[in-house]
Amino acid sequence: MQTYIQWVTQNPLLSAAIQFAILGTLGEIISFSIYRKKLAIPCTGLQLIGKILAWALLGIVIKYGFAGMKGFTQALLDHHLLPLFLGSGLGWAFAVSVFTNIFFGPQMMAFHRLEDNFILRQKGFAGITKAWKTLIWFWIPAHTITFMLPTDLQIGLAAAWSLVLGIIMGATKR
Repeated sequence: MQTYIQWVTQNPLLSAAIQFAILGTLGEIISFSIYRKKLAIPCTGLQLIGKILAWALLGIVIKYGFAGMKGFTQALLDHHLLPLFLGSGLGWAFAVSVFTNIFFGPQMMAFHRLEDNFILRQKGFAGITKAWKTLIWFWIPAHTITFMLPTDLQIGLAAAWSLVLGIIMGATKR
């Protein structure tokens, strides 16, 4: 564990990129495989490389987003715009999670859809509303847990949550 923490601390953007590249892509493959009821890849080999790179870029975007939303939440507390109980512990984790998923999440998901559309040579935003709904029922609770952890563990858990959501979405896809 110490080696992992040292790697994340010394390489915050690279580690975010690698963790999301692996776990985000794996989540897509597992989701598609569950839907197809057999091991399957949701795209061509070249497109899969594009998706891996897209997830890596998304990991970096999320790393910056987490830092920014923590600063935003702290600024609201500093200006007495939030109650004090949101300044530490579970309250802090919940506040950062809510703000992250309300202000950052929708744009990040739209960006990810644009990446996917480019890679798959598709147009449109079909299904984006379903994705946005996950911000409420999945991501706010998941990131509340995430933001209770030390900073060096947060991106890794967020990437793991992407894998978990992929499994859930694959199991519930019609």
